[in-house]
Amino acid sequence: MSRREHTGGGPSLRLLRVGENVRHAISAILTRGDVQDPDLAGASVTVSEVRVSPDLRNATVFVMPLGGDKDGSITKALNKNSAFIRGEMSKVVHMKYMPRLAFKIDESFDEASHIDALLKNPKVQRDLEGPEDDA
Repeated sequence: MSRREHTGGGPSLRLLRVGENVRHAISAILTRGDVQDPDLAGASVTVSEVRVSPDLRNATVFVMPLGGDKDGSITKALNKNSAFIRGEMSKVVHMKYMPRLAFKIDESFDEASHIDALLKNPKVQRDLEGPEDDA
C-alpha cells in the first residue's frame, strides 16, 4: 500500500491537522475582535470544528454563538466577512491555497442534548437495565 492511499472512511490526518490550524486561527481572529461588524459586536462565538475539503480549497467552519443564533444574523455576518477573515488567517496559517470559508451553525450540541434526554427517559432506562433475574 502506498503512502497516498487512504483506506479509512473519514478525513486523512493531514486534513484534520489543517482543519485544526484553521480553527485556531479563526478563533484567535474572532477573540481579538478584528472583524468590525455591528452584528458581531459583543458576540461571543465558539469555533467548534473546521472541515476542510480534500483539495484544501474550501472549508466549512462550524460555529456556536453564545446564546444561540435564532435569527441567523451572526452566521450571515460571518459569511459576509469571510473574505476579511480569510485574509487575516493568511497572516497566521501558511498554505499554498487559503481555503474559502463557509460558516454554519454547529448543531451537534443540540443533538447531544437530545440523545442525553432520550437516554434519561424512564422507559429507556428500564430497557437498558435488562431482564431481572430472581433466581
